[in-house]
Amino acid sequence: MIAKAEAAIKNNSLVCLGGFGGYIVMGFDHTIVNVPGQYNFQVTGNAFNNWAEPGIVQVASDVNGNGLPDDEWYEIAGSEYNSPKTVHNYEITWHRPTAGHVATPDEQYPYITDKNYIKWTDNKGNTGYMEKNSFHSQNYFPNWKGDKITFKGTMLDPDRIKDQSGAGSFFICPAYEYGYADNWANNDEKSGIKLDWAVDANGKPVKLKGIDFIRVHTGMRAQGGWLGEVSTEITGVKDLNLK
Repeated sequence: MIAKAEAAIKNNSLVCLGGFGGYIVMGFDHTIVNVPGQYNFQVTGNAFNNWAEPGIVQVASDVNGNGLPDDEWYEIAGSEYNSPKTVHNYEITWHRPTAGHVATPDEQYPYITDKNYIKWTDNKGNTGYMEKNSFHSQNYFPNWKGDKITFKGTMLDPDRIKDQSGAGSFFICPAYEYGYADNWANNDEKSGIKLDWAVDANGKPVKLKGIDFIRVHTGMRAQGGWLGEVSTEITGVKDLNLK
């Protein structure tokens, strides 16, 4: 999967991160320098008007110089970082479907082939299912991860996605103001990220001279009816300070 994701990035194709917590880590052949007050980089995706699948962005510097993303991570505090609807330190566990699992189609949405596909539980005492749809017939659960996989991170408001039609045919998910991946269209200035927005694990602002790694994870645990789960999608990263 690492090779597949790398090939997709090199060819300006999409890497779909899946449901909440699915992530990608990207490194560079140079340090992305922090030019204070300026947009420093952009994580490109396929967002468009009224349809965002926002991803949480984290950054790190190669402090120990070993070329690996094993130093401290800092979160980009986007516009919703302090919102009461944002859940910090959220933890979700996805459970592999059992061997004898029988699909349960959704009568309301014909494109949903299994509404009880992958069970999830979280650290808030909630549980539910990720649905499977006819547009993606492959296994959704990563086969190399055993019977369950747990992700941790910041979760954005799962109720932001709305059925604008009222009949299950037209869903919208408006972009947040700033600070996320796959949020604004690539040609919109608001898709830029400032390293000035970085905070540490306690939410305290940090001053970074530059970064060498970027990590993005799907920031919402939400379904869009027949569209399936909200899944942050990435095509690459641009250093906005290169001349």
